[in-house]
Amino acid sequence: MTDLFVPPAINYVALLPLIIVFVGGLVGVLVEGFAGREHRYAVQVPVSVATLVLAFVALVVLGPGEQGLTAAGVIALDGPALLLQGLILLLSLMGLLVMAERFGGQQPDTFTQAGASTPGSAEESLSTRLGATTTEVFPLTLFSVGGMMLFVAANDLILLFIALEVLSLPLYILTGLARRRRLLSQEASLKYFLLGSFSSAFYLFGAVLVYGYAGSMRFPEIAVAVSSGVGMDGILIPGVLLIVSGLLFKVGAVPFHAWTPDVYQGAPTPVTGFMAACTKVAAFGAMLRVLYVAFEGVRLEWQPILAAIAVLTMVVGAVLAIVQTDVKRILAYSSIAHAGFVLVGLISMDQAGISSTMFYLAAYGFMTIPAFAIIALVRSSGTEASQVGQWAGLGRRSPWLAASFTFLMLAFTGIPLTSGFTGKFAVFSAAISQGWAWLAVIGVLASAVTAYIYFKLVVTMWVGDEAGGTTVAAPSLLTTFAIVAGLAVTLGLGVMPSPLLDLAQSTASFLR
Repeated sequence: MTDLFVPPAINYVALLPLIIVFVGGLVGVLVEGFAGREHRYAVQVPVSVATLVLAFVALVVLGPGEQGLTAAGVIALDGPALLLQGLILLLSLMGLLVMAERFGGQQPDTFTQAGASTPGSAEESLSTRLGATTTEVFPLTLFSVGGMMLFVAANDLILLFIALEVLSLPLYILTGLARRRRLLSQEASLKYFLLGSFSSAFYLFGAVLVYGYAGSMRFPEIAVAVSSGVGMDGILIPGVLLIVSGLLFKVGAVPFHAWTPDVYQGAPTPVTGFMAACTKVAAFGAMLRVLYVAFEGVRLEWQPILAAIAVLTMVVGAVLAIVQTDVKRILAYSSIAHAGFVLVGLISMDQAGISSTMFYLAAYGFMTIPAFAIIALVRSSGTEASQVGQWAGLGRRSPWLAASFTFLMLAFTGIPLTSGFTGKFAVFSAAISQGWAWLAVIGVLASAVTAYIYFKLVVTMWVGDEAGGTTVAAPSLLTTFAIVAGLAVTLGLGVMPSPLLDLAQSTASFLR
């Protein structure tokens, strides 16, 4: 009698970093359920940090020797997947250290003490008086990180959707946990959830169309069907565009960007930094695999559309950043513009495009998390001072903090000797080499436009009259380490980019 089901062979050693992250998240849930309220923070922070460190060590030690397809071919552990997973772990570790900042009574904490309570209610006031801290952010972050790691390695449309939901659902919750402007935070969470659900629906509709075309959800089999031409292009191209639309939402590309400024502004600032850096790495990593492995055979159809989206994303992000008066919204529109820059490298469709995209994601991530960490430290009347006018004279009040933020603004602009310059040079060079010089020109012009708002903010910090009531909270060692590490990497990738560029180039090959 023939077996109807053959269990797939799973390489658990290769999946060990992913397993460690999910197990760490489950341990965090148990801590929330059984540890006393006064002990949760002291347990959750070491558990979360140790989880990410152990996962990174396992990835570095075991990953290179365990490359290949596993779990019946639905998970691809190749060069790009391993590099992006390592990048996600490093960035999430920095983001988690910033989330762990507690001001010890000097200033109100970033997170609300009662996320499920109505803003201003008696329950929230009671939690505040009892000194409660929101420690569920740590297991939620680990679950989101696990989803991101799976997202960049998924070799199947169904698994890609599962990973998309696993990384997204914790972010919807984390967005609504801000202590400052509770109603704005909850509104941002709801908006993120609703628009994210629509994008998931687009993705699923596209996956169904592609399955109808190829008869399979797995990327290599889809690529075979595309190359052989089964004569159903009428459903293939709409399917590709719908799938890509779902992924473009996660990176905040135009016209799927409307959620970005509101969510970035409403979410707790450390969560905003984590989302801006890690989600972009995961989403662009998944997009690289989808377009380079599954749909490379029809690139002449989707490349012009993606080029138009890249132009709109760069222009809209750059122009609308100029009129913003909130620092978090400025960086939100900056994030949109940077998504356009990454798209320029992505559509090159060669190894230089893959390596330059991965390098840019690393450069952007290590710039973004310390920038939002600094924003969380600038305070006025016990809450974050995110209005540009409140940052006037910050250079005289806290010169080291202002100097750090100035350096990050220079990196966002793309000034030489920063990682931003090297990243933009890499993606624009990849585009020019494949005949997309006009796209690179638009990218350079968009960079010049964004430079205006960055330098305006820098001038305000150093030359403007001091704003009354604005103070700078003393950061803990955790936040200080995250900021210093981000600054060091941003400088290092600008001065000596070769090690990471060489690593990206040597790993820029997908398993097919």
